[in-house]
Amino acid sequence: MSEKIRIEIAKPGLDGHDRGAKYIARALKDAGYEVIYTGIRQTPESIVATAIQEDVDFVGLSLLSGAHNELFPRVVELLKEQDAGDIIVFGGGVIPEEDLDFLKTHGIQAIFRPGTPISDVIAFIESTRKGHAA
Repeated sequence: MSEKIRIEIAKPGLDGHDRGAKYIARALKDAGYEVIYTGIRQTPESIVATAIQEDVDFVGLSLLSGAHNELFPRVVELLKEQDAGDIIVFGGGVIPEEDLDFLKTHGIQAIFRPGTPISDVIAFIESTRKGHAA
């Protein structure tokens, strides 16, 4: 099998609730992925710097504070500016249905809302990685 898929899990903005992000990070690690969890209150700039430094394949963003329409697209924009637009960005958290299309049109490949089974996240990672590797 190819080298291990590397995933950064990050909490942008002032959101201090990290239970969901920690759960996802642990579940992905248990599923065999290499996971870098950066903790709470990260800036988009620090998230992107870590993604590049750690040579990740994916960035998973978790947010409950309502600033997802600003912070998630900013991470995608900064990745592109740093010639790292091939890093796949997905998001999760309490994100209203009406914001999903906006986020997807701004480069967020998938959104996982509360109650999403971890198997759905893994299926996304596996199918997206295979599509990228081809």
